[in-house]
Formats: sequence, C-alpha cells, structure tokens
Amino acid sequence: MKHSSGSSELHVIARAPFKIYYEGLARRVSATNKVGLFDILPGHADFFSLIVPGDVAIETATDTITFSITNGIVTVRDNEVMLFVNI
Repeated sequence: MKHSSGSSELHVIARAPFKIYYEGLARRVSATNKVGLFDILPGHADFFSLIVPGDVAIETATDTITFSITNGIVTVRDNEVMLFVNI
C-alpha cells in the first residue's frame, strides 16, 4: 500500500509467524535495536533494522498498543512499516 510522503499517519503491519499484533494506521512506532530506542514517524526515510528483545509500542489516534518481543525485523518505506517479530 503506497502513501504519499505528506501523510500524517503510517500504515503498520506487526506480525509474528502465527499472530498479527496490529494492522492499521498509526502515528508512531517505537522499538529498540543495537544502537538504542528509536521512533518511526510519518515521513521517515527508508529504513531497515534488526530489533532486539524488548517492547514495541504502536501509537494510534486513540490508543497505544504495546507488546514484548524476543527478536525481529522492521522495514519502513513510503510510510509503510512492516514488523516481523518473534521469528
């Protein structure tokens, strides 16, 4: 799904092999890699990273969804964030 870089929201898919943690629009995604805690906001540059154990937080317009992971991969492109966790 393509979104313009001027969009104020991200389209997020966060899934494990047998579970979908979240799929929908979000304002921010936060996770941790080897460098430290990072946030993904609308308009973020293309990005790819391994995620280390810890919490992932997805902030929507009405709520924040938080879940713990053991490992994962995150990709960002054109305001689309894909997290593949606990793999």
